[in-house]
Amino acid sequence: MTKLSKVLVAFVAVQHVLFLVLEMFLWQTPAVMARFGTTPEFAAQSAKLAMNQGLYNGFLAAGLGWALTQTDPERARSTARFFLGCVVVAGVFGGATAKLSIVFVQAVPALLAYATTYAGNRAR
Repeated sequence: MTKLSKVLVAFVAVQHVLFLVLEMFLWQTPAVMARFGTTPEFAAQSAKLAMNQGLYNGFLAAGLGWALTQTDPERARSTARFFLGCVVVAGVFGGATAKLSIVFVQAVPALLAYATTYAGNRAR
């Protein structure tokens, strides 16, 4: 992968670590409730669901981190593409079912990172 590709993959991985922290540990804090427009009652009722979402985001971050540690360039690209593809699908689904901004926050950066894995493939 090119340096740009690695930077973008790392950016998406860090995003998902932050999503994990927000959803698993900070879901019921005033700042997060204000950011997501939730009430304390809703945050309490949905805390276990948010923790589950956070765990899945952690798995995506772990997969992207794993891709960045691969020494074989083709394995690194294919691993990154798999996990970035999962992020794009999750972002599009979230945008369609929950909030449109999820497409721009989650799917677009992953799609850009995904595209750079092909550009790097040609630059070899």
